Amino acid sequence: MYEPIRTPSVHSTRSALAGTASDFPHRSREDELDIQLAGHLAALLTATDELRALAPSADLDTAAERLAGQVGRLRHGRTPVRASAPATAAPDLAALHQRAHTLAGRALVVAASRADTAAAILAAERMDAHAEAATEATEPRALASR
Repeated sequence: MYEPIRTPSVHSTRSALAGTASDFPHRSREDELDIQLAGHLAALLTATDELRALAPSADLDTAAERLAGQVGRLRHGRTPVRASAPATAAPDLAALHQRAHTLAGRALVVAASRADTAAAILAAERMDAHAEAATEATEPRALASR
């Protein structure tokens, strides 16, 4: 009653039709999560380096070294690129801390999904530190405007 379909589906690939393996490599879910987590931690490292340039502290130095270690581990020993100078001309420390807090939150979500305890603990610690620092940075402005 119905005529069979003579053309291949637009959703299939030629290699799948031919019964051969595809021409491009596939990554596992774990590999994708590693790449994503390394990216979030590298972005957090950049924000931390910017903060270190604007308001140096031992806590930020330690955090930057720990972040660089985690990024290197996830990238199989390749060292991350480090920020040498702040990207903004007129720095707003509260905004930088808020951005770092957001990046740490993203890293925490991926680390939890990946079940990477070390990265999750580091991201949670950085979230707490940046939330506290952002609050401290905005409080003087609120008191001064009263």
